[in-house]
Amino acid sequence: MNNKEVVTRFPPSPTGTLHIGGARTALFNWLFARHHNGKFILRIEDTDRTRSTKEDTEVIIESMRWLGLDWDEGPYFQSQRTDIYNEMIERLLSSGKAYYCHCSPEELEKKRIEAKKEGLKPKYDGTCRERGLGKAPGAVVRLKSPQSGTTTFKDLVKGVISIDNEELDDLILQRSDGSFTYNYAVVVDDSKMGVTYVIRGDDHVNNTPRQILIYKALAEPIPHYAHLPMILGPDKSPLSKRHGATSVLAYKEMGILPYALLNSLARLGWSHGDQEKFSAQELIELFSLDHVGKSAGIFNTEKLLDLNAKYIMEADDGNLADLLIPFLSNLGCSNLNKEKVKEALRTLKARAKTLVEMAQGALFYFKEITFEKQADEKFLRPEVLEILEDLLSALKGTTGFAQEELEKTFSTFLERHQIKLGTVAQPLRVTLTGRAVSPGIFEIMEVLGQEMVIKRLSNAISHIKSKKGL
Repeated sequence: MNNKEVVTRFPPSPTGTLHIGGARTALFNWLFARHHNGKFILRIEDTDRTRSTKEDTEVIIESMRWLGLDWDEGPYFQSQRTDIYNEMIERLLSSGKAYYCHCSPEELEKKRIEAKKEGLKPKYDGTCRERGLGKAPGAVVRLKSPQSGTTTFKDLVKGVISIDNEELDDLILQRSDGSFTYNYAVVVDDSKMGVTYVIRGDDHVNNTPRQILIYKALAEPIPHYAHLPMILGPDKSPLSKRHGATSVLAYKEMGILPYALLNSLARLGWSHGDQEKFSAQELIELFSLDHVGKSAGIFNTEKLLDLNAKYIMEADDGNLADLLIPFLSNLGCSNLNKEKVKEALRTLKARAKTLVEMAQGALFYFKEITFEKQADEKFLRPEVLEILEDLLSALKGTTGFAQEELEKTFSTFLERHQIKLGTVAQPLRVTLTGRAVSPGIFEIMEVLGQEMVIKRLSNAISHIKSKKGL
């Protein structure tokens, strides 16, 4: 394959957010272009004027950027390409490959009903095909499709696909209001942009023969086609909202790392042996349409969460802090110090599946705490008061607050009281975090620092005394 030929595109419609299916299509196009040192184009198909919105366009672009799917050209907007579509319509009309049709919607509906009654396919009967009609109010432009033979193409995933031309309509290219149909605009855009590989979902298979006929009418090179299998939920039904979030940015808000979602998307219908986890560079190096399966990919949120946990564990602390800070801010933390956030997240990396979980787990480092009722009643009892007061004195007198030095201080303290760490660990955990479950005690104390530990110990002692009525 000549690397210079590889041009792919991703053409979302801004009538909603970028969903998992679209993101998988974008990824496969991006990987294929990057693997072959080719070009990846972003094109916004916003010809549906009533449903397309600026907000959805911005969300799609933000989703692409978050996933790291950079584009080489674009974004192009179909709404700004009307002159090009008009120019190509004129080319088709003047070469006799298209014609004006004056049949009214009422006449067409009548023809459809009659065809159905006679057991025929309800397609346009070609009334205006050879009449040489000109432009007129209410007229549409139709493609003069071949009425015999077959249209065949080799799908790079599904194999050879053929359809009898008599099954195909003289499809409308330009509507009576001057707007252009999907199949026509796509072909003109792909042709003008030099797209050589059209990689898309298999819901577009039926459009392909129609688009090939438009290419032939325009005498333009026909690209290679690859139709990707459907994405299903764990119950093997088409992926939908009942399986959980389907929007890419919803996963961002859930605290999924972009590379974890990217990795999961790559495994939807594509594989490389039994390997489950890939870096972006590995995906680029290994990606091939030969390894795209014909059967549907299963999107499993639990597997994504497990993968996300692995990525969190392996993430660079600085990068992870940058990703975590917005989640902490959303929970009301302010004046966050990145170094402090890095210290905190090191204690939480092994126990968080998402950034939301991690931010919630880190709150006690950055906000005033309240004691969980059950933990308070179970562990902050009058009988621990004396031990906590003595511990407060010991910690006030210590000069070092690193984990090793804290362990020495505690060793001396425990020996003096003839108790095990377990006796004081849970009351101290609740004292410092407000909860009965947290990272290791010495880790927590080092991150909180001496001043905050002493303050929280003092507060807990006062709290126990107030319960005793002292």
